[in-house]
Amino acid sequence: MEIGIPKEQSRPAGLPEHRVALTPAAVRELIEAGARVYVERGAGEKAGFPDEAYRQAGATVVYSPEEVYQRAELIVKIGAPQESEWEFLRPEGLLMGFLHLAAAPKALLRALEERRITAIGYEVIQRSDGSLPVLRTMSEIAGKLAPQIAGRLLEIPQGMGILLAGLPGIPPADVVILGAGTLGSHAARCFRGLGASVYVLDRDLDRLDSLESDLGGQIVTAVATRDNVEKFSSFAEVLIGAVYVPGERTPVLLTREMMRKMRDGTVFVDFSIDQGGCSETSRLTPREELVYVEEGVIHFCVPNVPALVARTASHALSNALLPYLRELITRGRGALQSVEPLRRGRYLDRGEIVHPGLASVRGEA
Repeated sequence: MEIGIPKEQSRPAGLPEHRVALTPAAVRELIEAGARVYVERGAGEKAGFPDEAYRQAGATVVYSPEEVYQRAELIVKIGAPQESEWEFLRPEGLLMGFLHLAAAPKALLRALEERRITAIGYEVIQRSDGSLPVLRTMSEIAGKLAPQIAGRLLEIPQGMGILLAGLPGIPPADVVILGAGTLGSHAARCFRGLGASVYVLDRDLDRLDSLESDLGGQIVTAVATRDNVEKFSSFAEVLIGAVYVPGERTPVLLTREMMRKMRDGTVFVDFSIDQGGCSETSRLTPREELVYVEEGVIHFCVPNVPALVARTASHALSNALLPYLRELITRGRGALQSVEPLRRGRYLDRGEIVHPGLASVRGEA
């Protein structure tokens, strides 16, 4: 199998994309498994992986995105192809990336359909137990970054000017987290480790029980009913959106009316923005520094937060992808049927929508 790694183009909205899907070490593993790998010049430089490292791993460095797309049967990316790349997509090729097609522009989906692309979303590669082994890596990173982002936004001049951890005689910040999945759980651990008061809401009682047990009862948990979301968000000084439904648009849990009842200067970090956001007031922000204030609440709605730690994120993603790429090298397209996580990870198979979540969204369009 011929595998291509294009240089990532930054999204119109989001952080400059410095991650690369596969590190030189991962490329070496794939070549030893029998693959040919083509890497666009400069693809790994921003994450600290120079072209020469890929050459030493056995890859061929090419000099244009068109060459990568045309020479490779399987394209392995970070995000979805930008419009300027659509014309390079090889008919009936394989594409892997954080595609988020349920919330993507309809024109992208049409381009993939017209070229009969088999599209695999990292965010919907799912095991039989419901776990999401590739998305998990980026969710863990985002969760661990949450206190850094929120703490910075609480500072003067834009924020309330409060310390997350508090001081003797001064209570810590109240942090409310919507969602007790991977991202929410890691965020809860990190906020609690800093000394914040942490409240976690989810509809899954087993998740809440597990998280509360893991943290020794040092957090407050509640079922994510509409009343509880309204109650807890009203006193939050930091509100984290960590809601995710595989392959579907994120359900909107926060209404504009709820935002109006929140304290002025509250920090809202919506990590669900890749799938549309969990608030009526959420919209993609073009860069990290361009947060916006709506209904008195500071909004941080950046879609690709792990790009802040591009080298760590690239290593983590490579490690998660390697088992599935080895299966594709060994079994070819047959792995898309025989390997359950890959089968579930398909949005499209030769241009036909096969993921139920995407099919339901497309049906509503």
